[in-house]
Amino acid sequence: MSDPQWELSLTVQSAEETHALAAALGSVLEAGDLVILTGELGAGKTTFTQGLGEGLGVRAGIISPTFVLVRIHPSLPDGPRPGGPDLVHVDAYRLESAAEIDDIDLENTMDSTVTVVEWGRGRVEHLSESLLDVELHRPLGGAALPGTSTPDGADGVLDFDTDDDDEPRTIVIRGFGPRWAEQPLLPAALKGNS
Repeated sequence: MSDPQWELSLTVQSAEETHALAAALGSVLEAGDLVILTGELGAGKTTFTQGLGEGLGVRAGIISPTFVLVRIHPSLPDGPRPGGPDLVHVDAYRLESAAEIDDIDLENTMDSTVTVVEWGRGRVEHLSESLLDVELHRPLGGAALPGTSTPDGADGVLDFDTDDDDEPRTIVIRGFGPRWAEQPLLPAALKGNS
């Protein structure tokens, strides 16, 4: 993948702030958008996806699709974006290659939905010439997790303690391709620490 068009690094203090940031981002997403989420276990990927869903105006109840691989959350006709795109939520943790991603046939829904792929880095970039890469980092951790790094370049960490939802996190968002030539406009309160 080429260099990003832009990069935004934010620090959030709680799960609520993670959700709010994602909701703001979700409100600017359109059908055809691909979002890749990377971060250790408990970093807030599902919380982030729940916020995206709120911003998109899809049915509530977003949970990690770990065991089913893919969940589709339909746009609500009486939500904030009636007629907006559905959300396709994918967990690629157990998938080992782009070929396995191709087997779940995301190409059939990509143009009409927003597709969010947890653990998708290195597996789904071939699906679109434009994407958002979102990396979530926690300050705690143990063993290094291959394929992730912190904003300072250190290896990411694997931390099974998910009870720390309200500890600070750093969220790095990178835009790739023509769709993301310009950084999206987010509320000043959210982008103030970029």
